[in-house]
Amino acid sequence: MGELLTTGETIRRVVAEAVWAPSVHNTQPWRFTAAGPEISLHADDGRQLPVSDPDGREMMISCGAALFTARLALRSLGWIPETSVMPDPGRPLLVARVRWQRRAAPAEFEQRLFGQVRQRRTHRGGFDPVPLPPNLLAVLRQGATKDGAMLRVVADDERRAAPAADIQRAERALELDSARAQEVARWAPPPGSARNDGVPPTSYPARAEHTEPSFPGRDFAHGRGWGLPPLSTTPPYRAAGVVGLLTTAEDRPADWVNAGQALQRILLTASTCGIAAALHTQPLELGWLRESVRTQLADGAHPQVVLRFGAVVQAAASVRRPPEEVWSGAGGEDISIDDG
Repeated sequence: MGELLTTGETIRRVVAEAVWAPSVHNTQPWRFTAAGPEISLHADDGRQLPVSDPDGREMMISCGAALFTARLALRSLGWIPETSVMPDPGRPLLVARVRWQRRAAPAEFEQRLFGQVRQRRTHRGGFDPVPLPPNLLAVLRQGATKDGAMLRVVADDERRAAPAADIQRAERALELDSARAQEVARWAPPPGSARNDGVPPTSYPARAEHTEPSFPGRDFAHGRGWGLPPLSTTPPYRAAGVVGLLTTAEDRPADWVNAGQALQRILLTASTCGIAAALHTQPLELGWLRESVRTQLADGAHPQVVLRFGAVVQAAASVRRPPEEVWSGAGGEDISIDDG
């Protein structure tokens, strides 16, 4: 059983872990309020991507990942979280409320997942040509269903060509959109920046790693040579890895939140096996292309994230805002936590 903390200490612990969730462009679009043994998670629309994500879908997916992390943190402390997603139709930015009243020792797999919260990194490149651990894909698929999503695996080379082509098509279209390029640039701080959000040069390769088929990543460096140097043993072509498509049956804000919860469960589960994941959302930011993915690759379900899984030596380092920056009251004032 986890150690018994005061309510205030529990909240601090939970928020300190939740901020390590993945988010689009590492925008970290969340804030938290608390009242007694209850945390409310809010979407911070000031950090929404107005060009790439006008509907807030990716913002809500990001918040869903933070929600899962908060729930997992509570389990690590021996609490059973009681969660309500999108609890107030009149407050569309209130993502969830999480309460805790009952205790139970965390399961061993929950402890393993929690141990990866700060270790996991989003990969932006190719993979080593080694197979995934046996049964991992089955475990990932099963895990996604627990959060109301579905992970569709595209394992063979012939089928991988279709999502690869969609990402290539999207990347070409986005490169020609100056407003989108400027938006990416705003979230790509230069080397030596003191910012604690955005995608730092320590989290992507200086030179694009080519895979076959090609799954191009976003050009955060904009040709300026920023990023991590290649490993001395890096071959000219890396493995693309196993491709997955995370989908939901419906496409409402609650479904986006649940997709984010499923995404974080998938990422942490893979990380426990030494497997990294690369995320691609470019083709899902263009309405016409997302519809094509829905009909051609997702059997009519709504695509939320394209992933690639594989083994790689991880050198990436990310940044996060400190927990005190995301604690606020409803009107922006510092929250008062009852330590009873």
